[in-house]
Amino acid sequence: MDTDNLDLEICLEEAKAFHGDFCAGIAIGTRMSILGLKAIGIDDPKGKDRKDIIVFAETDRCVTDAILATTGCHPGKRTMKIFDYGKMAATFVNLKTGKAVRVFLKNKDGNRKVTREELEKSSDPNAYVTMPEEDLFNIVQVSVDLKPEDMPGKPLQIVTCSSCGERIMDKREVYRDGSILCRPCAEDKRYYTLINQGQ
Repeated sequence: MDTDNLDLEICLEEAKAFHGDFCAGIAIGTRMSILGLKAIGIDDPKGKDRKDIIVFAETDRCVTDAILATTGCHPGKRTMKIFDYGKMAATFVNLKTGKAVRVFLKNKDGNRKVTREELEKSSDPNAYVTMPEEDLFNIVQVSVDLKPEDMPGKPLQIVTCSSCGERIMDKREVYRDGSILCRPCAEDKRYYTLINQGQ
């Protein structure tokens, strides 16, 4: 008997165990993943199809944990890319066929601003488990330009930033006036502020 690797109940349990609790994001991310995987022809993402998928997640919230748990894709395996646009959306790519779809949550609030207080009052995760798929998501076929340096596997090259001296993998360097720079040095912009330099 064939096993349904995308059974909603099983996938929800796995996502819940990975994330640590059950919430709307887990329900949405799990259903989004099942829909996306089926649309690109993947039925065994953690088994025979595990090397045929890349997922692009568009938020760093609960949804992405559910996508990771359901698809088996991880940033460390380079099969999951996270672009934190703050959107309940993800793109699923079948590397074997090239087929890709973007699945995103339907906007039921229009231009209305929703506050955290409202979210805390109205959040019933079970509603997202039972809601009809067509009421919950939009799905569109897309094309994704995957470069060799974005693919899983060992880095194509490793170079050194001429400013900070740190090593840079996967062709993320910037070439400027004959020098190689990492992006933070090239843009003079970092997410951190250095303190106690030299200690």
